[in-house]
Amino acid sequence: MILSQKNIEEIAVAVIRDFQKSFFGSEADDPTRFALPTPIDQFASDYLNLKVSFQKLSSDGSIYGLTAYVDTEYQIEVDGSQRSIFLKTNDVVLDKSFIEPENIRKLCGKRRFTLAHECAHQILFQLDADDRKIACHKRTEVRENGSRVLRTQEDWNEWQANALGAAILMPQSEVDRAMWFINSRKPLTCYGWHFYDKDQVKIDTFCSVFGVSRSAAAIRLEQLGYLNRKKDYEYRDPLEVWP
Repeated sequence: MILSQKNIEEIAVAVIRDFQKSFFGSEADDPTRFALPTPIDQFASDYLNLKVSFQKLSSDGSIYGLTAYVDTEYQIEVDGSQRSIFLKTNDVVLDKSFIEPENIRKLCGKRRFTLAHECAHQILFQLDADDRKIACHKRTEVRENGSRVLRTQEDWNEWQANALGAAILMPQSEVDRAMWFINSRKPLTCYGWHFYDKDQVKIDTFCSVFGVSRSAAAIRLEQLGYLNRKKDYEYRDPLEVWP
């Protein structure tokens, strides 16, 4: 199943609307409310009935998470030795580094996005055609560090899970609300990946609201028209004095 960004946004809208009604109740329909960030842990466990656990998945931290559609076994290599992780239907395993005391705050955004990514795999699997489901049954979905060129079906699966995961964590309707309060719905500006002056405070406020990293926030805001991206060299410090 190959979906467009528009298809993915439509799936996210339907899923989040249903979840918000069950989780937030009447608050979800209040037109004067502030943005409601998606409580991704409850979304995974209460809405999708996923069982989330934590294990060391690699020696170098390159594997962030796994999920399975049926009972299966996944082979990993940790500290030079091979071992098996046994996954039951609807299990999600995240890397243990996410819950180490020194990382809980530092890696919060990455953990939330990884869990949203695995939730997205499960949602997309349920929407897939029956023949594709059979082909995918024994496959374990793995979220690794790094980007991919979209050449294979697996590449598309990962892109779609990233796109849907972002739309679940940062639903367009909630981004609209947040940006109204943060910047009167005007776009922020970044130079390369850097924010300056007031926009630096505003992107950090956005990240705090949605519990995401700056990079995830910037990609989503640009996608929704709330970010103007310029080249690094285009930035001019307003306090800089030219001779």
